[in-house]
Amino acid sequence: MKTIAVVNQKGGCGKTTVSINLASALADAGHKVLLVDMDPQSHCAVGLAVPEEQIEQSIYDVLISKSRNEPIRLSEILWQISDRLELAPASLDLSAFEQQMAGIPDRESCLRNVLDDAQAHYDFTVIDCPPAVGLLTFNALRSATDVVVPVETGYFALHGLSKQLETLSILCKRCRQQVEVRVLASMYDIRTKMAREILAELRTHFSDRMLKTVVNFNTKIKEAASFGQPINEYDPASKGQQDFQMLAEELAGASLKQESKHIVDSLADQLEAISTTATELLQSGQKDAEPQIEIVSVPAATEKVEVTEVVTRSSMSPPAASPKRTPEAEKKQTPSLDSQNTDAKSGPLDIDAKLSQFYGANQTTDSIVFVSLYPRAHDVKIAGDFNNWQPEKTPMERVGNSGEWRTKVSLANGRYRYRLVVDGQWQQDPYNDNMELNPFGDYNSILEVV
Repeated sequence: MKTIAVVNQKGGCGKTTVSINLASALADAGHKVLLVDMDPQSHCAVGLAVPEEQIEQSIYDVLISKSRNEPIRLSEILWQISDRLELAPASLDLSAFEQQMAGIPDRESCLRNVLDDAQAHYDFTVIDCPPAVGLLTFNALRSATDVVVPVETGYFALHGLSKQLETLSILCKRCRQQVEVRVLASMYDIRTKMAREILAELRTHFSDRMLKTVVNFNTKIKEAASFGQPINEYDPASKGQQDFQMLAEELAGASLKQESKHIVDSLADQLEAISTTATELLQSGQKDAEPQIEIVSVPAATEKVEVTEVVTRSSMSPPAASPKRTPEAEKKQTPSLDSQNTDAKSGPLDIDAKLSQFYGANQTTDSIVFVSLYPRAHDVKIAGDFNNWQPEKTPMERVGNSGEWRTKVSLANGRYRYRLVVDGQWQQDPYNDNMELNPFGDYNSILEVV
């Protein structure tokens, strides 16, 4: 059995999205797959529409059962997601795992012992790791034969990679196991110059440690998460599905070539050059880490209108909560800036109108346009520090029968925190990957108005 740990200490880089869709793609290819959620936030269950209130036991109960002399079998806590995919869900109890196991011998190998007992039943195990360095992450690394490090193609993501290498280095000193460490470029937007430059540097300096597959920015992946479905179930013909199918094929055919210490040393030696190059890119004209879209031209009915440096903040993010699993979900194609033709009589293209068609929080000339997709919602509001966290002050309006919700807010320049309130349930904006942990253990979405 090959065990793939999806690891990065940086939050918001798409670990759960990669874990869910990689596991589903492997199962779709005919492999028997186990998906293990080691993140106390239990986002794998949310992303696969497993009702949280129905999860009576989680991977936590299995991990600590032997230390309490009350063994619980892994099969007792599994959820059947598809014919060849099973989920070992997480729970908030995992937050106390390190304290509960204090003083227990070999506590770093609890997960490996559990998976060793189950390896005859599966071809692959995919582990979604928490965005932190601790006993949970160490258990995942001790169990892994392969490590995938998703790296967003932006400057700040490289610092998360640096911290991850430190963790892997510690692991290599404490155990002599072979681990195939691969770096995966994710959330890649080919339209942006920054993303293209960062990807080129990653490929140059990481050489064969870089996975050939690139997970492109794709709104269908986020839509699938909001419905509690993997992308191959939600839209089998989408570009996102093709990316994860290629990733599954690449990892399934990968072989162990080097010991983990050699891999870590190679990555650490090359990271400084990548970070330096990224810094030079920022200093050569970037005001911040947000990339710009370069659109050479937009076709009109009788003329071409030149449009340059249009800023967008639409990007991939962790999945939003879904009330139930939807086999045949309604689907909506997100408009693109170059997919609309302008009538010859209407004159220049209305950039503000085009930006407002993207999901997420988009800045126009005089306001912020919030757009989201919730086909089955009856009520969607926005609560943030700009309205004193009172959602009733900023309701969103449903647009037709498409399931799209939209509102416009005028905000002064600055940094704002907000959350969506969907049918009374508070959640982060699934179309905004800029977020931070709040005091309640959830995430606030972050909006920068410039």
